[in-house]
Amino acid sequence: MAEIKLNNVNKYFDGTHVIKDVSLVIPKGSFTVLVGPSGCGKSTLLRMIAGLEDIDAGEIEINGRNVADVDSKDRDLAMVFQSYALFPHMTVFENMAFGLTLNKRPKKEIAVRVLEAARILKIEDLLSRKPKQLSGGQKQRVAIGRAITRKPQVFLFDEPLSNLDAALRVQMRFELAKLHQHLNATMLYVTHDQSEAMTLADQIVLLNEGSISQVGKPLELYNKPKNIFVGTFIGSPKMNLIKARILSKSGNIFNAEINEIVEDISIQSELNLKPGEEITLGIRPENLIVNGTTKISWESRVELVERLGSESLVYLSQTDHPLIAQINCQTSIQAGDMVKVGFHLNACSIFK
Repeated sequence: MAEIKLNNVNKYFDGTHVIKDVSLVIPKGSFTVLVGPSGCGKSTLLRMIAGLEDIDAGEIEINGRNVADVDSKDRDLAMVFQSYALFPHMTVFENMAFGLTLNKRPKKEIAVRVLEAARILKIEDLLSRKPKQLSGGQKQRVAIGRAITRKPQVFLFDEPLSNLDAALRVQMRFELAKLHQHLNATMLYVTHDQSEAMTLADQIVLLNEGSISQVGKPLELYNKPKNIFVGTFIGSPKMNLIKARILSKSGNIFNAEINEIVEDISIQSELNLKPGEEITLGIRPENLIVNGTTKISWESRVELVERLGSESLVYLSQTDHPLIAQINCQTSIQAGDMVKVGFHLNACSIFK
């Protein structure tokens, strides 16, 4: 396993600045997930680490060694692609053995490594098949198996589950998490799916427009987002946003007015807020309380109720976009009802 460091890494495509001064540490043995919306630069960053894209400025270190000018094949990395990249004319065994065969490893060693990887991934009975005889999930296991046989310092995954159906994606997430525990390897994983990031990662790197918005453990990003982008990207349903205005301050206690909801509430924040300044309160759907007892509350009309079995999502009217409350039980509330809505101040985030 290896530690990876990015020091002020930059990348341009045709004059467009796509990776902007990124500095990052990927700890040895971690499962780090690069996540963000399409076009944010996460796959480009992964390919730069893999040596498939040149960097225009900065350094990439693997175990303290600057690899900016080192060929991809000499970085001791293995990459699993979204498209599987299997050779259609080769059997599963031959696909998994390809890298070792290319490096002219002894046949006995190749057989041992392929059989070990096949056992880990539970595909021993598929070794004689061709890719066209495999399902999507089986193809993905073969692609991962080919990476395992190389015993690299780092595994790189570029949206490997995006071609699978929803049920298989959940199953494969579980398999990847078990694989990380079994191999105790450094894994770097790219996805646009924040649910994948939350369930797989022990470190999340959230990118937006080529820059890092926040790095941390999944629950750190969920509970303490640094800005509105992090708060609304991480979590499903999205965080609710409510506008407010600072009226006065005393130390880090602020008197504020929530537009069209309630006046003169006291909030605590380390932000350098000033009287008259507009702020945004971020409240997770599970922290928005319907027909409960809270210090802050107002009446709202129910626009829609989504009943999801053990929980319900209640959409509540607001001037610009509806608020969403997540109720972890079945409810008799229906569209058109007037309800009391509220939240506790210690359960909200404050953004400038």
